[in-house]
Amino acid sequence: MNPIYDLHTHSTASDGTLTPGLLVRRAAAAGVTVLALTDHDTTEGLAEAGAVARELGIALVPGVEISVTWGARTVHIVGLNLDIGNPVLRTGLAGLMNFRAWRAEEIGRRLAKHGIAQAYEGAKALSNGILIGRTHFARFLVHRRLAADTGDVFKRFLTNGKPGYVAGQWATLDAAVGWIRAAGGQAVVAHPARYGLTRTRVQALLGEFREHGGVALEVVTGSHSRDDAFTFARHAREQRLLASAGSDFHGPENPWLELGRLPTLPEGCTPIWHDWRHLASDSDPALANPGASRTALGG
Repeated sequence: MNPIYDLHTHSTASDGTLTPGLLVRRAAAAGVTVLALTDHDTTEGLAEAGAVARELGIALVPGVEISVTWGARTVHIVGLNLDIGNPVLRTGLAGLMNFRAWRAEEIGRRLAKHGIAQAYEGAKALSNGILIGRTHFARFLVHRRLAADTGDVFKRFLTNGKPGYVAGQWATLDAAVGWIRAAGGQAVVAHPARYGLTRTRVQALLGEFREHGGVALEVVTGSHSRDDAFTFARHAREQRLLASAGSDFHGPENPWLELGRLPTLPEGCTPIWHDWRHLASDSDPALANPGASRTALGG
């Protein structure tokens, strides 16, 4: 059987709704054989996820999704195959977590001025108590029936010009890639279609990313359409970048987005896992010969 890769997922260590252990169990039940846990700006869930992965016999790739400010917008860089004990990586992520803690309190203060009391406390109760993100505020406001869904919350409360908006102060692109490389990992531009960049700006981002030592682009992901996948497969080829695939799974409350349920990479892509021999084991020799996922994009 060909291995099934899902290289972008989230747990309650950041803004997912499943604990790291339950995430791994759900991935295994879905047939995923190589899973990366890539929580936002933290690696805290990896110990629990690793223990369950060993129990179930699936390969866990230590990862993270780093928030970056580039060109006056926020982009995300996934790091895979990390040494999570690396001091450079740990120091960099600690700085981002400190900012996240302040930002959560400031969002609460700004929403309070807008007449929404206890938003910080409500968001904290829906989080792990350490990383409190905008998604936790969105879930709280939906629970309070102040918005129809989380998308509605972002439009009305949490984007630029709205009452709960706080501008991000994230890592630079070169710093984020540098932390990942220092930890022995591979840097990947996450869900590039989400940034709304023109072709020229995409080329600028990817060119700068590659110059700093980035190696891959997320071609197939939960928020990408079929056309997006082909577009970014072409960018990956043009920029000589490897191609990655990950669901960006946050929890089972989004039934249209399931772990491992990803199309294959478009023809001509070199998958990031093409030389991941370190994942091969006697019990699962297929991991030494990476193949396609279950569903094909076609063409």
